[in-house]
Formats: sequence, C-alpha cells, structure tokens
Amino acid sequence: MSFSLTPEQQLLKKTAADFVEREVIPHRAQWDRIEAVDRAIVGKLAALGFLGVTIPEQFGGAPLDHRGYCLLMEELGRGDSSVRGIVSVSLGLFGKTVYAEGNDEQRSEWLPGICSGEHLGCFALTEPGVGSDAGSLVTRAQRDGDDWLLSGEKIFITNGGWADLALVFARSGGEGPRGITAFVVPTDSEGFSAAEIKGKLGLRGQATASLRLDAVRVPDRNRLGEEGRGFKVAMAALSRGRMSLAAGCVGVSRGCLEAAVSYAQEREQFGKPLAAHQLVQEMIADIAVETDAARALTWLVADLADTGERIDLAASKAKYFASETAVRSANRALQVFGGYGYIDEYPVGKYLRDARVTTLYEGTSQIQKLIIGQALTGVSAFA
Repeated sequence: MSFSLTPEQQLLKKTAADFVEREVIPHRAQWDRIEAVDRAIVGKLAALGFLGVTIPEQFGGAPLDHRGYCLLMEELGRGDSSVRGIVSVSLGLFGKTVYAEGNDEQRSEWLPGICSGEHLGCFALTEPGVGSDAGSLVTRAQRDGDDWLLSGEKIFITNGGWADLALVFARSGGEGPRGITAFVVPTDSEGFSAAEIKGKLGLRGQATASLRLDAVRVPDRNRLGEEGRGFKVAMAALSRGRMSLAAGCVGVSRGCLEAAVSYAQEREQFGKPLAAHQLVQEMIADIAVETDAARALTWLVADLADTGERIDLAASKAKYFASETAVRSANRALQVFGGYGYIDEYPVGKYLRDARVTTLYEGTSQIQKLIIGQALTGVSAFA
C-alpha cells in the first residue's frame, strides 16, 4: 500500500478542504444549534462532483478511485459529520449499491439524478425492533401481480426526510436472511411517509427520520437484485459504507488534533503554554498516532476495493478502529481544552458528540469484533 497521492487525488483533497473551510466550518455550530443543515449544501456538493465520486461517467459520475473517495470523506468528516453523512448515504449506501447490484437500465434511471444532486437517496434497513440483527426485519413485501406492496416501519434513516429515493429492505419470503429482498422506492409514492427525528446527542444537523410504508406499490422492475438476496445486498453495501464511515472518523480525529494543537499553543497555564506541559503533549501524541493508524487501515480498504478484492474483513477492522479512535481523540482534545471544550464556541464538544454514534451505526463495535473473530477462527458467534 502506497501513501503517496496521485495528482488527481491531491486535487480532490485540496478542493474538498477548500470547500469545507468555505461552506461548512463557518456554519456548523449554527446548524448544530438549530438541528438542521442548510439544504442548499446539496447543490454545492453536487456542483463539485462530490455526489458522484467512483461512479462511471456514463451514469453521471466522476470516475475517481476509492482512495480519492476516502480523502473526500475525511475532509467532510473534519468539517461536519452531518454533511459527510449526506454524501456517505446518498452516494455510498444508495448510489454505489445501485451501481453494484442493479442492471444498466436501473443504473441509467437512478444514478444520474443522484450524482447531479437532483435526487438524494437513503438506505432503509434498520427498524424499531431490529438493529444489529438485520436478518430478522419484519417489513413485508407482498406480491400483487407485476408489483409488490411494501408495509412496515424503518427508523434512524439518514437523509430519510430529504430523500427522493429509498433503498428499502423487506421480507418477501420466509424467516431469516434468505427471505429478504431489496427495492428502490420513490418517496413520493402513495402510502410512504417520513417523520424527522430531533433531539439527537450528535449529528444534530443531519436529516434523520423514521419511515412508514403503508401498502406502498412498487413495480417489480424496481427490485434491486434477485428475490431473496436482499440481505446479501445490504451486507455488501454496509461493507462499502464502513470504509466511508472510517474515513469520516479519520477526519473527526484530524479535526480534534488540529484544534488541540492550536489551542495548546495559544493557551497558557502555570506561566507557560499548555503545549509545554508533558501530559498535554502525551494526549496530542496519542491523537496523532491513532489518527495515522486509522487512516492506514482505511486506505487499505480503498486499495482492496480499487483492485476488485473483497473488503468486508478489512472494512470491519477499519470501521471498528477508526470509530473508537474518533471517540478517544475527541475525549483527549476536550481534556486539552478543559472547560472551554465543554461549550460550543469551540468544535471539540461537537466532535465528541458526533463521534459517539459512529461506534453504533453501520454495525456496532461489538458486531465488528464478531465479524473479525469469525473471519479469524472460522466460528460464527452470531447463531
């Protein structure tokens, strides 16, 4: 694995960094307070091609590699994880899954709008009674001639209140993972409704919603992949999503590092800068080392993806380590800031609140350990 960047990757990184400094950082505290990101950010992301990275040009995308995609996610994570989530879900979980699992007709129908920002996608897997045990979901898909009728509830759906298209996983057959099928559902369909979730600990600006489907009619041509293969579709999507989330967590850790270093150089205690105190340097050093390690694990996933190799194990390792690192980095940065870190004039409190959920969604840290353990021992602890 090489740590050097191509000219294309360097340009993408600089473009993303400039965008974050101009369009995100000046507004993130206000978005956090009012619990809403300005929706105009979608058009600004699209204008720079950020909503189509890795998707081929024939479907409206920007055919950059996955290392470049991770660089983009890192910069957006450094700025505001609520903005990073818009891209991670619409492009990463929805768009990349349509590209990986769909036919050319489906790709041509849905991907250009996703890449242009005309449409947003969401990923509707989690249910009120079903989180980590996704194979037990209860949303139903019943055949009705050439159509399907979908009924059920989904919760904690990023982009759920904004999305034009939802990738919905529903039970079309028997019990367990083999009875699940994936469908692309327009959110303006009769019987489809969304209710925004407020009062979150972190990602407060992100449009998170619960969804309700009441006999929503979906044509069979909107079925993504084979009938009964939906669980595998979801797991493959989550592996790709874990790479994206890991990169965003690297951005959170990097933001914590930059904030802690700057503050430690400026703030004085006991007659000298905080940076001159050994234990403060220890915390800063820990953030720096773990951030670099998390980035290396994440880039390994990207390199595997670019060469067409399996990424599921590497993605679980990266997501587990990077998400836990983001929490530790934010905790250490807040400690460097002391009491000032506890108010939203400074970014480290928000970093901590946003980082905490990354150990929960797209597979908890405990689920990642089970995936890693099964891969190493050949023994499943899920059953």
